[in-house]
Amino acid sequence: MSYSRVLVTGGAGFIGSNLAISFKRDLEGITVIALDNLRRRGSELALDRLSSHGIQFLHGDIRNPEDIAQAGKFDLLIECSAEPSVSAGYNSSPGYVVNTNLTGTTHCLEAARKHSADVIFLSTSRVYPIGPLRNLPLGVKDDRLDIVPGQSGVGWSKHGIAEDFSLDGPRSLYGATKLASEILLAEYTHMYNVRSIVNRCGVVTGAWQMGKVDQGFVVLWAARHLYGGNLSYMGYGGHGHQVRDILHVDDLYNLLKKQLRQLDSISGKVFNVGGGFELSVSLAELTDLCATYSGNHVEITPNLNTHDADIPWYITDTRALHQSIAWQPEHSVSDIVKDILSWLTDNRHQLEPILGL
Repeated sequence: MSYSRVLVTGGAGFIGSNLAISFKRDLEGITVIALDNLRRRGSELALDRLSSHGIQFLHGDIRNPEDIAQAGKFDLLIECSAEPSVSAGYNSSPGYVVNTNLTGTTHCLEAARKHSADVIFLSTSRVYPIGPLRNLPLGVKDDRLDIVPGQSGVGWSKHGIAEDFSLDGPRSLYGATKLASEILLAEYTHMYNVRSIVNRCGVVTGAWQMGKVDQGFVVLWAARHLYGGNLSYMGYGGHGHQVRDILHVDDLYNLLKKQLRQLDSISGKVFNVGGGFELSVSLAELTDLCATYSGNHVEITPNLNTHDADIPWYITDTRALHQSIAWQPEHSVSDIVKDILSWLTDNRHQLEPILGL
């Protein structure tokens, strides 16, 4: 893996800033440029962190190709920029999510083509349609939902959702724009020999994530336990049985390093990326972990309204990924919760105005 200039779009966001810092730390002599429009509240806190690690910050927006041109020549693009909310566009204009997640991605790919740069595209598990995910055979076991024993189908099993799960059906504007971007990247790879990897990430979390209900729920849950505030189990009976697998951002970085070292053999491939079954957790289980490690208990109110974009169960089937890459997450669910609570405690004066009441 030999790169001289790395451009990280969305570089002041949670994933982007953490990846930028890690690449700068580990690759001697490399220049790392973080491009971000600072739209999301809390992203401004990344600027001092980026500067202290010697990362060049560019205030720009991928919707404007001239902003990307500010970065000059680069040989690796880590495309992290996005409107990340699955709720984007519901009861509002689709303009920002479409212009950022689709038009903006096109501008990024065109810059990569111009500079013959490699591309790591961070996509999402939300490319899989809502209806088929809701129709999976699920049962309640203890405080969580899970696949009914003995049941499986094309692209789904007790191991989770695999890359060959059906793509037929609506998936939200967020998911649709990311899937369309994947298709564009495949054409750039085929037509222009842009070496690329698509990682369909599930829930990535860790320190410096500005968690909200629709994106970053692990941090939100931990922050409410530490700083106070209200929480609800939304939808599906209001029991908190919904399940997701989670992945520490440092484990994502370790995966990207391994992928880049063997890019010649895996270019053009699509991987489902997450913690898998071993790192899955329901909201009810997360509540117990946050209460245990924070020492505080929060009253969780049931909300029976299920959002149109919500799904009850998603676990990443990582078997195809593991067959191609010798990689395993190092952080357990408990490790992740404790790490987040420690960060929230150490940086309370900065974070409580954003993540508190």
